[in-house]
Amino acid sequence: MAPSATGTAGPLTVYRRMQEELLRGEGANATLLPAELLAEDVVVETPFAPEGTRRYEGREAWLSYYGESGAGLLVRFEQFRELATHQTDDPEVIVVEYELAGTVIATGVRSSVTCVAVLEVRDGLIVHWREYQDIPAMTEALTRQPEGHGDAGATVY
Repeated sequence: MAPSATGTAGPLTVYRRMQEELLRGEGANATLLPAELLAEDVVVETPFAPEGTRRYEGREAWLSYYGESGAGLLVRFEQFRELATHQTDDPEVIVVEYELAGTVIATGVRSSVTCVAVLEVRDGLIVHWREYQDIPAMTEALTRQPEGHGDAGATVY
């Protein structure tokens, strides 16, 4: 989707920029939702995440959380594979299915996780991001020991 009728980027364009930014960063510099793409009053939700980490209201709240304990500190993302993108009746909203693959920085373990997200963009900025993550797969990847350290069957994406 090109810029909207108001001349600002629509949700598909913003989503593609997110993909690029995620793959460009590493460690604390890698974030799924880069600051320049977030509305000041953005709402970020991960309904299946552990209690206390399911909802962030405002750009600063999200960036603070992600900077202190987000996956970007733990994983070098290497591939962002789009599985499906669904347009909705609302031109500001898309539903995306994707797979993130990367390497756990501390252990060198390579893995991937599938996610589904609902992205709402207004005036070229993300106003709402709701992501449904495969929490068991994420936990397994982050806790698995590298091959040769008690886990001879390390999964490679």
